[in-house]
Amino acid sequence: MSILTGPKLSARLATLPEWQVENGELVRTFAFKDFRAALGFVNRVGELAERAGHHPDIDIRYNRVRLALVTHDAGGLTEKDFALATEAGKEA
Repeated sequence: MSILTGPKLSARLATLPEWQVENGELVRTFAFKDFRAALGFVNRVGELAERAGHHPDIDIRYNRVRLALVTHDAGGLTEKDFALATEAGKEA
């Protein structure tokens, strides 16, 4: 899978305005009403990740969940990252 860079990366990022690129990773922090809701989201994203065979880094801080995506074996951001980000956003 090819790495997205330059205009291709910018165009793809424009389709996910709540996400941003930080240190080479596609990241977003989601906020929920409480810890239980945050855990429910993490479990739903976990199911998506297992089906996709592509796993985000997940950081939970009470009612906030930060997802960070990068395709490690490709060495950067690929369509896999954007596909999972799109699906995760639907679960929020």
